[in-house]
Amino acid sequence: MVFSPRGAREQRAAASPGTGLLLGAARHSAGRTTAVFVCSAASAGVSLALPAVLGRTLDLSLGRDGAAGSWLAVCVALITAEVLLDALEALLSGVTSARSTAWLRIRALTGLLAAPPERAARLTPGDLATRLSANATEAGTAPVSAAALAASLLAPAGAIVALFLIDVWTAVAFLAGLPLLALVVRAFARGTSDSVARYQLVQADIASRLVEVVDGARTVAAAGTAERERDRVLAPLPELAVQGRRMWRVHGRAVARGGVLMPLLTTGVLAVGGVALTAGRISVGDLLAASRYATLAAGIGAGAGLIGALVRSRSAARRTAGLAELPVMTYGAETLPADGPGTLELRGVRVVRDGRPLLTEVDVTIPGGVSAAVVGRSGAGKSTFAAVAGRLTDPDEGRVLLDGVPLESVAYGPLRREVGYAFERPVLFGDSIGEALAAGAERASPGRIRSAARAASADAFVTLLPRGYDTPPGEAPLSGGELQRLGLARAFAHAGRLLILDDATSSLDTVTERQVERALTRDVRAGTRLIIAHRLSSAVRADLVVWLEEGRVRAVGPHAELWRIPAYRAVFAVPEAETGTGTDTDTGTDAASDAACPGPLAHGERGR
Repeated sequence: MVFSPRGAREQRAAASPGTGLLLGAARHSAGRTTAVFVCSAASAGVSLALPAVLGRTLDLSLGRDGAAGSWLAVCVALITAEVLLDALEALLSGVTSARSTAWLRIRALTGLLAAPPERAARLTPGDLATRLSANATEAGTAPVSAAALAASLLAPAGAIVALFLIDVWTAVAFLAGLPLLALVVRAFARGTSDSVARYQLVQADIASRLVEVVDGARTVAAAGTAERERDRVLAPLPELAVQGRRMWRVHGRAVARGGVLMPLLTTGVLAVGGVALTAGRISVGDLLAASRYATLAAGIGAGAGLIGALVRSRSAARRTAGLAELPVMTYGAETLPADGPGTLELRGVRVVRDGRPLLTEVDVTIPGGVSAAVVGRSGAGKSTFAAVAGRLTDPDEGRVLLDGVPLESVAYGPLRREVGYAFERPVLFGDSIGEALAAGAERASPGRIRSAARAASADAFVTLLPRGYDTPPGEAPLSGGELQRLGLARAFAHAGRLLILDDATSSLDTVTERQVERALTRDVRAGTRLIIAHRLSSAVRADLVVWLEEGRVRAVGPHAELWRIPAYRAVFAVPEAETGTGTDTDTGTDAASDAACPGPLAHGERGR
């Protein structure tokens, strides 16, 4: 899949968060929404016809006219049609809302996955779950609510016209109360908007806290802090209750005022109609029709509920749009040279996140086919270096080139085929371990997957599982080291010209680590290895070491040469007494280097 920049129309829509996404959902479900409107409008038409027919039937019945039976049949037909139209409208509304919700979720998830990982990582899992579930569902009802609102105005408008036709004073009596009704609807919409937005934010906060506790359940149990964590998760509940009560107060006031206003308007119409009946201007049937039309016209207040639904949908859409409108990482159309060795170049790279420089003026060239370890103290910028090297993020300044081609100009598919990653805490996706290991690898035959697992020292424990490679990841009791080995196996199966190991062996024991490193040399496709190293052994066995300090490159060279520098030794917390020299110079002696990295370990087993 190749991600490309948004079109001009989508960019304009993005200028108004939430609204643009709702308009997109409306366009996506335009046909079904139109069908909902047509059914609702037809039902409104039947509702408008029914009072007139009932009135005519009553007049004919009082006059003992034989045609009354025919008009009664028309009444039955209209009532049946109204019931069927309402049922069809309910069915279409449910289908339309479900499809709109699905479209919104797909857009949000696509935006989330197309964004640079560090942007998505700023959102907590609980917040993401709320945006993709409850918020998307509420936003998905907007097209149906809008269609229903538009159709709901037809019956009241037609009823007012009918009142004019029956007797102009009945219409005037009803219209006199409309300004008060408009004030009720306006206050309801304004009060609902703010309270709904706050309610949704508190919901997301509770969800985020809950996910944190579930993820750290073992820590909570070990620390004996279950009650404290329960209280922390539920701490926002009072605020949720405040906003919930606020919503219901707004709704209750609107219902109460409407409940008083609507009967008054209907009573006023009936009173005026009674006077008109006494004066002989209308018949008994006309009075019955007028009472029904007054009830229909009073239904304009029901639009307040639909307005409230639209307000909630728009507020929810703003949160869902926060995912759909994340900055997209775009890709070019170029490919990498077919015979490229995997030469990696960082030229003037600078990365700033939240105002803090993580990498500054980084200029490094890593020749193709070598093993390069990136070392430095915690916070030196090692993981950022790894992310930039494989284009999981873009630098704010400078360029990154692979075999002479800028990474931003390489097409999505070729880049991801040629750059592989293994992480400290890998996540396995798929219905089985075999499927998880094959993720992202072309032509990943079972034999290739198993070979990669053997190279990562994972095949032995996977075959002992009840269903072997068909075991679902969630059912496999994996230790941290076993999970890392599976992450390495996936990376080995995917290995291209550049393989980046971001602290991917930190949970392995020394023996397993050595086995993996030998297999990496012998059994995995030849290419450039970039290893984010915390262990001294990783730096010792690398061909080249990139030493970072506070986001800058302090030095680049073989480990044996860098070991002569006391500050470099300090990165690995090696006291001077352990070097065997006690030297304080920046050059040290060969004895110091040999003591830290004896010949067979430093050179003989690198296989380069």
